[in-house]
Amino acid sequence: MEEREPIIVFDKVSKVYTLYKNSREQFAALFYNSKKFKRHKALEDVSFSIRKGESVAIIGRNGAGKSTVLKMVTGVAFPTSGKVYVKGRVSALLELTAGFVPDMTGRENIQFKCYVLGLKGDEIKEIEEKAIEFADLGEYIDQPVRTYSSGMRVRLGFAININTNPDILVIDEALSVGDSTFKKKCKDKISEMINQDITVIYVSHSKDIQDFCDRCIYLQKGKVIFDGTMKETLEKYPEFAK
Repeated sequence: MEEREPIIVFDKVSKVYTLYKNSREQFAALFYNSKKFKRHKALEDVSFSIRKGESVAIIGRNGAGKSTVLKMVTGVAFPTSGKVYVKGRVSALLELTAGFVPDMTGRENIQFKCYVLGLKGDEIKEIEEKAIEFADLGEYIDQPVRTYSSGMRVRLGFAININTNPDILVIDEALSVGDSTFKKKCKDKISEMINQDITVIYVSHSKDIQDFCDRCIYLQKGKVIFDGTMKETLEKYPEFAK
């Protein structure tokens, strides 16, 4: 079988954040040559590639650099050095309730998200119908999001992001929320997307990663420590699958 072209590439990527003690010192640094800051290296010389259709877990303790990797894949953050290459539309299940306009209805928020992604016409209508069906909010779909419970907002957020026809799906502990029935519904949908050749990157501390991912990248203090099959990784680092 012909080897597929990578859809995501990290080439010797490093990311350094400048940390200030408080917002006052950060503001002062805009005008003066302040030295009241610390530099934190979130990633150091990280290299890997992910091919179309792969399902890859990224694991590591808090502060390992997992979120920074996801931010770069989604285009929220950029490397201090090195290069990041991402090909295709990315849908991110990160902060599921972020980005909602509270005074807009659920239906209007679905449409708004589609417009932000640059979608038009029939594609928006198709995604709207699928998201409404998946969220299963009944008459609340036409009520302002500010009236929703936290669980309802999560359902809507997941429904929107899972149905925008992505090439790459990024998941960050998204399945740790919601009731058991909805969790199963979400897991089934993700499995369906993997079978449809969508590339999946999944960050989690739970056993969920074994259900979806064949490959695992282990990060420690901003560096890639291990990159191999899920079985090899969990045998070597079983604390991440408890």
